[in-house]
Amino acid sequence: MTAKRWTDRFSLHGKVALITGATSGIGFEAAKVPADAGADIVGVGGLGGDQQDVAAAVRALGRRCEAFNLDLATTSGPSAAARLGLEAFGRVDILVNNAGIARIEPLLEMTLDNWEAQFALNLRAPQLLAMALAPQMIARRAGKVINISSQAGVIALDGHGAYCASKAGLNLLTKVMALEWGKHNIQANAICPTVILTPLGEKVWGQPEKGGPMLAKIPLGRFGQPIEVADAILYLASPAADLITGETLMLDGGYTAV
Repeated sequence: MTAKRWTDRFSLHGKVALITGATSGIGFEAAKVPADAGADIVGVGGLGGDQQDVAAAVRALGRRCEAFNLDLATTSGPSAAARLGLEAFGRVDILVNNAGIARIEPLLEMTLDNWEAQFALNLRAPQLLAMALAPQMIARRAGKVINISSQAGVIALDGHGAYCASKAGLNLLTKVMALEWGKHNIQANAICPTVILTPLGEKVWGQPEKGGPMLAKIPLGRFGQPIEVADAILYLASPAADLITGETLMLDGGYTAV
């Protein structure tokens, strides 16, 4: 590999990134940071999300953006997202599977609807999107798949049975993607954050009685910010990470180190 300036090694100039869950929280930052690094963006939000906000934010950075609202929990939603992205830009170089849901309930109270909803969005949708986009990556012998998982895919959390299982499945699915597609120069990795203080995260974990016990288990003593996940995405999407594949990057302040 020819040495380049560090700014070139982390540049996404000329790339197209498709981000799911892009209209809020982590996904909103995950659209802006790659755009700031030079990528054009396909932003996919859930039904009811405001796709115009992410489109405006990306365009303000001087990059192109097409944004759509789709239900990725259906079997047709992921393929529609891939088709719209390819129609908009002719290619997708980077897939960021960020959309996900958590429905907290004890195992003995878990409903089938909640189990299936979490597996549909957290695990099936990333696979269907990757299946739809990998062939054109294979044809160009280049591509990045970045799956946003969770520390709950590595350790157990009370009341998170279906969520933990879906994210653990996503971690191992990522490894199989890396194994099968590595020969085509496609890198697949997962990022496993701890609690991230999105507006929803603030609502759920912001009160001391709720957040305190979790914070006590994090050696760094704090929760994460959406920009920190977006920066990890930028690294894995960039040429600087071309030798990294099949990894689960723990973005958890040391939670799983103890």
